[in-house]
Amino acid sequence: MAGASINEMLKKRASGILMHITSLPSKYGIGDLGPAAYEFVDFLKDAGQSFWQILPLSYTTAKTSYSPYNCFSAFAGNPLLISPELLYRDGLLRKDHRRAGVPTFGFPRSGVPSETAVDYAGVVSYKSQLLNLAFERFVRPHHCDGGVNRLAPRFIWGFEEFLESNKFWLEDFATFVALAHRLAGRLWCEWPSGLRDRTRQATKSVRAELQDDIRRECFFQYVFYKQYVDLKRYCQQRAIQIIGDIPIYVAYDSADVWAYPKLFKLTSGKKPKYIAGVPPDYFSRTGQLWGNPVYNWKYLEDTDFAWWMDRIRHNLRLYDLVRIDHFRGLCAYWQVPAGQKTAIGGKWVKAPKDKFFATLFKQIPFAPIFAEDLGYITADVRAMIDRYNLPGMRVLQFGFDGDLKTNPHYPANISENCLVYTGTHDNNTTKGWFQDDATDEQKRRLFDYCDRKISAENVHWEMIRLAMASAAKIAIIPMQDVLGLGAEARMNHPAKAKGNWLWRLPRSAWHPSAVARRLRKMVELYDRTPQGFPLCGGPIAGLNS
Repeated sequence: MAGASINEMLKKRASGILMHITSLPSKYGIGDLGPAAYEFVDFLKDAGQSFWQILPLSYTTAKTSYSPYNCFSAFAGNPLLISPELLYRDGLLRKDHRRAGVPTFGFPRSGVPSETAVDYAGVVSYKSQLLNLAFERFVRPHHCDGGVNRLAPRFIWGFEEFLESNKFWLEDFATFVALAHRLAGRLWCEWPSGLRDRTRQATKSVRAELQDDIRRECFFQYVFYKQYVDLKRYCQQRAIQIIGDIPIYVAYDSADVWAYPKLFKLTSGKKPKYIAGVPPDYFSRTGQLWGNPVYNWKYLEDTDFAWWMDRIRHNLRLYDLVRIDHFRGLCAYWQVPAGQKTAIGGKWVKAPKDKFFATLFKQIPFAPIFAEDLGYITADVRAMIDRYNLPGMRVLQFGFDGDLKTNPHYPANISENCLVYTGTHDNNTTKGWFQDDATDEQKRRLFDYCDRKISAENVHWEMIRLAMASAAKIAIIPMQDVLGLGAEARMNHPAKAKGNWLWRLPRSAWHPSAVARRLRKMVELYDRTPQGFPLCGGPIAGLNS
């Protein structure tokens, strides 16, 4: 796989912006891979940035409150991110399909204006119709709408190549989604036994019965990845690297658990025996009960971690640099017996970390990955990070409490081999933190470090300055902090199951030229001017020929 190691990338000082694609401006109720994404890349270049960090591109569902970290598949992309404008450009929609019938997203469904929050229910309803229209034009290009459309032959040929190149995950995924739609309302463990257990006869029969629905889901994935690859090429042309994210777990009701039940600790009825989470921590007094099934690491080890290796390779094709979410879960994981109300009754269970990472770096020697090592990290996890010289994360909002001499997030203690953030998608915005969360003591320490008093109106730029001035080779700033937005723009509350992943950037809230000038001045001042990075990632199967 082509690419560069993380250590090569960290030879130069640089900075970037954290904003998920769903947060981009759009008249279609959710940010997507269309024109606004390209405009944002232009903004990043004008602002002197080198990185765009996004959240997982996972296929999300209402069952998991559309969390990109609780995914329907470890490999599938999110069709909600498909751009109607680009469907029209490729001849998959007529002009009137794209323009007519666009609903008023947000109010009154969610009570929030559509410019500032994703209206998932409205988006699912609307985009499902558009995607179905696009599929019909694709499979019947000479008969749809009473005339010939302008689909390029290359687009059609590319679909078949995509199917063949991604067969190792796509066939099972598309079958699972088609079945989930057919048997709506039931978890897969409640399906007829032949389908639940994927017997050869039942699988063959249902694939024949649902072949049109299965091909439809494959088509949606093809369009998603084609649009994403085009955007990634545009980023590379402008020297913008994409930082992606691998969620540690997948949802129970997912194609992966259905297709590979031996990878997880399940009962004989194929229900979770244990579920994942974390013990009481900074975010919750009762811990976090995530609900995902935990891995059967013995089976994974016996198969040389093949599923995980495929997953990491897939992500390294998508992104230039990959964050492993909840990194410590690859060393030891919090296992809670199924049926518990909170995560308090769980326990730590060790994973075969030595064999896992030895296999990873043997198969993918220069994997450009870094560790989400926030929270309580034990000595053995830290030793693993140090053994492979993996960069970690530092968050300035955590930097002004506790013993400053030993606090790794305190600005003076931040080392080169890390990525520093003012805050992450799991934190309040910096302005919200200052107004609602920071103690008087934390504020006093911040004032002392900056040698001046700071207000809620300018705290975001002061924290951005601290991140840019730090020793960390890469500084990442959430877009909400660039704009100085308050708690209303927070992306996620880790201890809350609902009301997350909603924030969107309204076009009226920012002026790209003015913001770009201020950011560029800061990257020049702190020696983070783009100097070019080695191209990372690799060809996405079936799409880069």
